[in-house]
Amino acid sequence: MNMLTGIERMTNILNHKPVDRIGLYEHFWNDTHKTWTEQGKIASGDIMSDIFDHDMDECWALNLVADLDFTPQVIEETESTQVILDGNGAMLRRHKQHDTTPEHIGYKIETREDWEEKIKPLLTPDPRRINFEAYRAMKTYCQKTNRFFVLSGINVFEAIHPLIGHVNFLTNMIDDPEWIEDMVDTYSNLILSLQEILFDHEGKPDGIWYYEDMGYKGSPFMSPRMYKELILPGHKKTFEHAHQNNMPVVVHSCGFVEPLLSDLVNAGMDMLQVIEIKAGMDLHRIYRNFGEKIALMGGIDVRTLYTNDFSVIDKELESKIPFVKEGYGYVLHSDHSIPCTVNFETYKHFIEKGLELGKY
Repeated sequence: MNMLTGIERMTNILNHKPVDRIGLYEHFWNDTHKTWTEQGKIASGDIMSDIFDHDMDECWALNLVADLDFTPQVIEETESTQVILDGNGAMLRRHKQHDTTPEHIGYKIETREDWEEKIKPLLTPDPRRINFEAYRAMKTYCQKTNRFFVLSGINVFEAIHPLIGHVNFLTNMIDDPEWIEDMVDTYSNLILSLQEILFDHEGKPDGIWYYEDMGYKGSPFMSPRMYKELILPGHKKTFEHAHQNNMPVVVHSCGFVEPLLSDLVNAGMDMLQVIEIKAGMDLHRIYRNFGEKIALMGGIDVRTLYTNDFSVIDKELESKIPFVKEGYGYVLHSDHSIPCTVNFETYKHFIEKGLELGKY
């Protein structure tokens, strides 16, 4: 087979059709670009997708923060951290020197009454929530570079927990499920309304990528029954809308979410990403159980890249790529973002070896 373009390759992978090689994409912490630039490995303006010839790219164009007019406030500061109050009423501690997941300090929205009075009226499809310029620029760039272009953003789970916190969110699945249903319905409708406005103005992407971190080590955040009753309706609505517009759906979830996969597949998920090994996900097992139904991206233990030992990385790739490439439904990606402790040469070797093993 002749060499395919990125959009041709990703389109075929999502449809389990023959390709020349497995796909390629990756996420990097901001620190990584900065470190590699300081080391002289890349230039400050270089784009990772160009450097490594990724097959796709994405644009995060929608803003679901509750209060668009709220200016984030620094309410506590040390030499290394800041606690910031955001437009959701959430207080988050962030590091100044390096990228991390923020520490959740507290939330001003605690009750259904808070939601109904202070938040729900703000969640309207205001065009200010849409970064038209960034979407237009990335869409044009992907057309120029023949990459598969996705609109990326959060779905209902990732919209709700930054507003009320994981603990309040999850306990109210038991204590007040009607409130959870209302939030899921409100956010799913907002997402679709904003997408309609964006697509009417700028045209559709090649696909939709939803970020939904629904698990931690060894377990989803909620039982499969509660997922099916309370969260799945929002997923089904947004996934079906994507398919009605001929856009496949990629779902990202960190953590152990395997118990939720059957429902996600039935709802219309076309590709699962990131398949986090240290949380208990197993790429071989997920491929055996779901590889004929969906495409997969990730599942390569990023901790092997931390070693910067090519032999360790080769062993990881050799144990997985020949198996999961069968059926034409796999995209090479680590099981998390690449940190600055991974050498430039290490990541370069990772993709060269992975793509060599992934040739057809």
